[in-house]
Amino acid sequence: MSTAAPSPHFVLTLSGPDRIGIVAAVSAFLLAHRCNILDSAQFGDAATNRFFMRVDFVPEAPLALAELKRDFAPVAQPFGLEWSVHDGPVKTRTLIMVSRFGHCLNDLLYRYQIGALPIVIPAIVSNHPDFRTLVEANGIPFHHLPVTPDSKAAQERQLLDLIATEKCELVVLARYMQVLSQDLCRQLAGKAINIHHSFLPSFKGARPYHQAHDRGVKLIGATAHYVTDQLDEGPIIEQDVARVDHAMTPDAMVAIGRDVEAVVLARAVRWHSEHRVLLNGTRTVVFR
Repeated sequence: MSTAAPSPHFVLTLSGPDRIGIVAAVSAFLLAHRCNILDSAQFGDAATNRFFMRVDFVPEAPLALAELKRDFAPVAQPFGLEWSVHDGPVKTRTLIMVSRFGHCLNDLLYRYQIGALPIVIPAIVSNHPDFRTLVEANGIPFHHLPVTPDSKAAQERQLLDLIATEKCELVVLARYMQVLSQDLCRQLAGKAINIHHSFLPSFKGARPYHQAHDRGVKLIGATAHYVTDQLDEGPIIEQDVARVDHAMTPDAMVAIGRDVEAVVLARAVRWHSEHRVLLNGTRTVVFR
């Protein structure tokens, strides 16, 4: 991983009812604290009358995160804003879960090792032992937590204990082929990202690419979304597609699908960890 010291900066994200004066209030706050804006993006959703904003800024003099949070609270309160301030150089502690398909895990590990993802991976969990050697070769603790219908509740308690112990802020389901319970989904709301092929709701179950081949599809792709208690229907963060044609075998389509899944998941993890994704009901606002 890259060891270059990151530049000191902060990221402010906010959302709330769309009202006149929010941008001016934020700008005045940053000016009063002698902060220089590096990047600013905003979006007003006419359909919901909600406003979203992300500001990346750097103070001219040392400034504590706690001080920023304390001082911004009275600015946000009159506008009814939901907001967060993040220390930009602090990487998101991320727990990865995987089963027996390793393409997304491999891709995330490579990007992590070269410093392309602003995350720290303190642990990787699997319900199978297959990737223990790979994970430990990357210097990351591997936790084998097998699950059966009878042990599901106990296994999820172990998982939550591990998340708490490692202070993980994000959980990534890198082709973890188990359905999480409704209770676990609710506890991880807005903090867990899943990846799957983008055929859904078509071609459910096993061998979706073979099903798609039988139907002669011309586009295949992948969807990364936040996990909710509605299976595979959480707010979408990123999607991408690749064209296929009649000459491709099902195995060729599977290979293309693997590549798209890996890229889409990596984008979603990076954008979330850079605080670029804001929830907008059942949708997201992504300031790329």
